[in-house]
Amino acid sequence: MQVLPRLNTERLLITLLQPADYPLLQDYYRQNEQHLSPWEPLRESDYNQGAEVQKRLTRALTGYSQGKELHFAAYRPGEKEIVALATYSNLIHGPFQACYLGYSIAEKYQGQGLMAEMLIATNAFVFEQLGMHRIMANYMPENIRSERLLNRLGFEKEGLAKSYLKIAGKWRDHVLTAKINPAHLESA
Repeated sequence: MQVLPRLNTERLLITLLQPADYPLLQDYYRQNEQHLSPWEPLRESDYNQGAEVQKRLTRALTGYSQGKELHFAAYRPGEKEIVALATYSNLIHGPFQACYLGYSIAEKYQGQGLMAEMLIATNAFVFEQLGMHRIMANYMPENIRSERLLNRLGFEKEGLAKSYLKIAGKWRDHVLTAKINPAHLESA
């Protein structure tokens, strides 16, 4: 069996979700449905049903074993409630060595610095352990919290993509940002 990454920060335990974790993910999405809905695509009616959640987590674990994606969840040590999620998708190797980052935090944990704490650890893992050169993260212009978070983490604005993603049923513009692996900047 493959060893899954376990990252520890000052206040969080971060690991990959597994199919048996589906009730935790179901609870996270149910408890935060209104909070997250302005920032996410519309979902099918069965999106949060146990069998569907298990299938998604099985695909995510397969994607991890194939080197294509990582679906991290953060918990407070000793608790079994998801605080935040971070997904690194479309890991491209070869000369590009890049991926996309998506993330969310439970409404009740906003404003405590936990999302930044998680992303500092997971970004370091992606850069140091996977050797990625570039992490790309995009946000809607009105999402000031994401803008501030990405700025604080060293992501730089690269442009504006018009009508980029269909979010909450509408095509929405997104600010494109990226962070380059700091180790690669030093050797350039």
